[in-house]
Amino acid sequence: MRQQPQSRAARDAKLDAIQEQLTKSVAALVSGDDWRRALEFAARFRSRSFNNTMLIHVQHYAAYEAGRVPDPVPTYVAGFKQWLSLNRQVMKGQSGYAILAPVTGRYATKTPENPESWRRLGRGEKPQWGEVVRSRLVGLRPAHVWDISQTDGDPVPERPLPTLLQGQAPVGLWDGLAARVQACGFTLKQVPDAASIYGANGITDYLTREVSVRTDMDAAAQVKTLAHELLTAPTGVP
Repeated sequence: MRQQPQSRAARDAKLDAIQEQLTKSVAALVSGDDWRRALEFAARFRSRSFNNTMLIHVQHYAAYEAGRVPDPVPTYVAGFKQWLSLNRQVMKGQSGYAILAPVTGRYATKTPENPESWRRLGRGEKPQWGEVVRSRLVGLRPAHVWDISQTDGDPVPERPLPTLLQGQAPVGLWDGLAARVQACGFTLKQVPDAASIYGANGITDYLTREVSVRTDMDAAAQVKTLAHELLTAPTGVP
């Protein structure tokens, strides 16, 4: 029983150290180019939060400078058990990269419209009849991940990559979508390549009210990208 407070203190100390490292890594982004490179890197790890992406980036680069990994940019990052499930093991002497893992709790209520009625379920506790159950973020805990270059074992199957549409677009579709963008008070910009918009095919900037689409794609891909910007924005461009 006496060890529990010590374990909690040790966990809190690790979280504080991770948060400090995150603060320093973000503070190191002092120019527009630094932010652009950080965003381009984060775009490659969309399944992770921006905070964890930054933590992975700075720790991997430190490992590269120390000669523990061959490349300055990580490619495929996973936890210890995930690597074991892929028949790969972390190599001796390779330290994991500390990240912030979410801690969730289960909450139940019979009146979900009442915010005060939710109660947290204990471990293994089942909800009562008629109760609605939802998970909520209740905290963070330190966790570790390793890049594939820090492991050895079976080859990892390559992930299928998306391919751009090829060929011509239906006549008039681009003009119709462009008119819709402009009617909603946005300016449509055609940029020369993905590097101009942080590695994306297209982006919508709500601060400048601009929709940008790269032009080094076939017409079909450009129209598809413009339609995507119209349909998948959080509130929609309309």
